[in-house]
Parts: sequence; C-alpha cells; structure tokens
Amino acid sequence: MAQETFVVAYDDNTEDTAVLDCAISRASRSGARLVIVHVLEWSPYSFLTQQELEERHKKRTQELDRAHSHVLDPAIAKAKEAGVEAVGTVQHGSAAELVVKTATEENASFIFVGRSGSSAARARIFGSIPLAIAQIATVPTVIVP
Repeated sequence: MAQETFVVAYDDNTEDTAVLDCAISRASRSGARLVIVHVLEWSPYSFLTQQELEERHKKRTQELDRAHSHVLDPAIAKAKEAGVEAVGTVQHGSAAELVVKTATEENASFIFVGRSGSSAARARIFGSIPLAIAQIATVPTVIVP
C-alpha cells in the first residue's frame, strides 16, 4: 500500500503553527508524509520594461530564498523532529489554485490549511484562501483554527 500524503498550505506567519502542528499530529498517527506548500502571491506583468523585469526577477529570487530559509526549512525540520517525512515547495501565483494543484499532483488524501491565512480586509475583497481551497479541492480539506 502506498504511503498517504497530506498537503499543508503554510503561510509566512511562523508564530502561528497550528495548521502545521495539526498536520504533523495526523501524519504521525497515520504514517503519512507531508508536502508543505508556501505560495508567494505573484502575478506576471508583460508590460514592464527590461530594467523593471530584471529588478522584479532579483526581488523574486530574494523572496524565494527568504521563503525557504524562514518558512519552509523550519517547518520541514519541525516535522522531521516529530518523526514525520516532509518536503516543501515554494510557488508563485494563486495560493488556492496552486495548493489544490499540488494536492492533485501528489495524490494527496487531505489538504490542511489555516483559517487565519489572510487579513479580514483582504478576505472581504478577494475571498478567503481557506474557503477557496475548500471549494475547489477534490480531496477533503481540513481548516485549522
């Protein structure tokens, strides 16, 4: 039987690890592995000058480095410390779409997402990421308070 996989949508609020803690606890009990996904909201602009594109690329590289060192690496280490196999990925784009896409590609059994992933103002304007994930996911979504 193949090892079960849980996808964890993990934001950059590293002080609030409730979603990670919940996923680690469930994975620990079931022997599942975690795929921790951190998404940097990023929309490509095709109308930028060459200089602006170069600056944007540099900023994107810096954001990727920071996301790995400050968000993903500590999360993966925490999972491994608990005896849970874990890998991570940083992606650019729409958080809900990329988390669900990752869950599909990984043949995940569950998606774990924190309820506090976006500000109240942003949620009113754009909708909440956890709700969007739950609406488009093809696997059960656990929304962790």
